[in-house]
Amino acid sequence: MQADLCIVGGGFTGLWAALHALRDDPGRDVVVLEATRCGAGASGRNGGFMEASLTHGIANGASRFPDEVEQLERLGQANFSQLCADLEHHGIQCDLEPSGTLTVALCEHEKAELAHEAALLERFGHRFELLDRDAARAEVGSPTYLGALWDRTGSALVHPGRLVDGLRAAAVAAGARIFEFSPVRGLRESGGWLEVRADSGLVRARRALLATSAYPPVLAGVRRYIAPVYDYALMTEPLSDEQWRAVGWKHRQGISDMGNQFHYYRPTRDGRILFGGYDAVYSYGGEVGPHRDEHEPTFARLSQHFFTVFPQLRGVRFSHRWGGAIDTCSRFSVFFWRALGGRVVYAGGYTGLGVAASRFGARVALDLLDGADSELTRLRLVRTRPLAFPPEPLRSAVIGLTRNRLAAADRNDGRRGLWLRTLDRLGLGFDS
Repeated sequence: MQADLCIVGGGFTGLWAALHALRDDPGRDVVVLEATRCGAGASGRNGGFMEASLTHGIANGASRFPDEVEQLERLGQANFSQLCADLEHHGIQCDLEPSGTLTVALCEHEKAELAHEAALLERFGHRFELLDRDAARAEVGSPTYLGALWDRTGSALVHPGRLVDGLRAAAVAAGARIFEFSPVRGLRESGGWLEVRADSGLVRARRALLATSAYPPVLAGVRRYIAPVYDYALMTEPLSDEQWRAVGWKHRQGISDMGNQFHYYRPTRDGRILFGGYDAVYSYGGEVGPHRDEHEPTFARLSQHFFTVFPQLRGVRFSHRWGGAIDTCSRFSVFFWRALGGRVVYAGGYTGLGVAASRFGARVALDLLDGADSELTRLRLVRTRPLAFPPEPLRSAVIGLTRNRLAAADRNDGRRGLWLRTLDRLGLGFDS
């Protein structure tokens, strides 16, 4: 078949791109090719934390893009508001809860880091509360908390699977043709067209947008910039009313702690707790596949950590467990790659904070494909790429050593050793 725009990848970026491409031009012929089913990757498996930041947090943005961090914060807040408006416009029911995010300190040295983060939030006009130990434990009943920062601006919880399904339905209603279980094997120029070859057929397109996240990109050059890192999560059975009273959590914030190896957790609409994070598992060569969706040592560790955070819930069972790959890049935020004279654009590298940023990534990718000269396309974030990861076997060695040193820093009151300080000086700045 022929199309004006062929999108490879039916996750958040691909579906937002399809929806916005048809909003820009309802007559545009848009085809989406997805290897399995829409949202089967990171878009449907994440913890459902929807953050306005486009740069994986203000601190990371201020470090990497100091000259445009204020602009990026403004654009991130605008994108977040527009996303919420899109959900209402399309009637997408995805359990949206604008409850904010609670970042908790578990060690004494982390309280100073909370204060620094609070200063950044104040600088950029966020509504927030800096909580001492008693106030933090009054919000959520964990004996591990020594303090917390509650950011109420541009932060919400969603059900990611329902968000994907809603975006898919909206894109189809707008006129997109979506073909699932159609893995793409190649892309080339031929006779003035781009030929996108899938197992089930061939699409000849004028433009192509690649949104493959942590999965192997169609463009070989992109592989150097993405390290697929596996993350895992547990879900409890529904808690009883008595158990919820023991935990508190009446404001239902999403929570993460401040360790380099950190946990994230949240309540769900049906009365469960999702608990994930801590381990970040990289396999030699960046292997990605369903055989890696489970990791027994990590599930065991998460279970132990859950009951350390909530000892009052001992006896609660876990009903679900899963894993998935994160499209990690060295600057932790989306980057773009143009190929074949600008007729092909790749967007990816969200590094685990892409639920809202993927909408921004889709918008920028469409502008790049259209050759637009806009505020978005002029951003240094858009015009530059992160540092590439080294080839194997050095890549595995570097990632393994970095994980080891991050864990050591957690054990050593946050003090970063020679290796981590060297990465900081090189502009890699691994902090998670």
